[in-house]
Amino acid sequence: MKIRRAFADELPHLQDIENASGEPFRAIGMPEIADDDPISLSLLAASEVWVAVDSDDVPVAFVALGVVDGVRHIHQVSVHPGHARRGIGAALISHVAEGPVSLTTFRDVPWNAPYYARLGFVEMDVLGPELAAVMAEEAAHGLTGRVAMLLTPPRD
Repeated sequence: MKIRRAFADELPHLQDIENASGEPFRAIGMPEIADDDPISLSLLAASEVWVAVDSDDVPVAFVALGVVDGVRHIHQVSVHPGHARRGIGAALISHVAEGPVSLTTFRDVPWNAPYYARLGFVEMDVLGPELAAVMAEEAAHGLTGRVAMLLTPPRD
């Protein structure tokens, strides 16, 4: 699987990937997450976006990052369900984890916080003001049961 920077004309396709990756939330009683709007095109365009592509160079997964409290922050990571469970999400995260990386996620969804913990993320006890604002905005949007996590890769 090749990882490269996303092209601007691929951003709408990345929204489709996110929509598809949200469908499993229906099976665990969270249809509102499956029905939620994907990351906006404006946020995608303003983000650092990496894609994992298939043999035809078509994105099947992506990670979108920004900076929150001076730390690289994953706004969204999504893998199309047709390509899930192959380590693609982990490969994308590993690719962008040149230093500390934060994210927010659902605490009790198996493919969220427990998955990120297996990748080495730890729950953050103290939040900076920007990350606290991200969490507050998510809560205002109806996203409950969220946790902020941080991955600090080992130094070489």
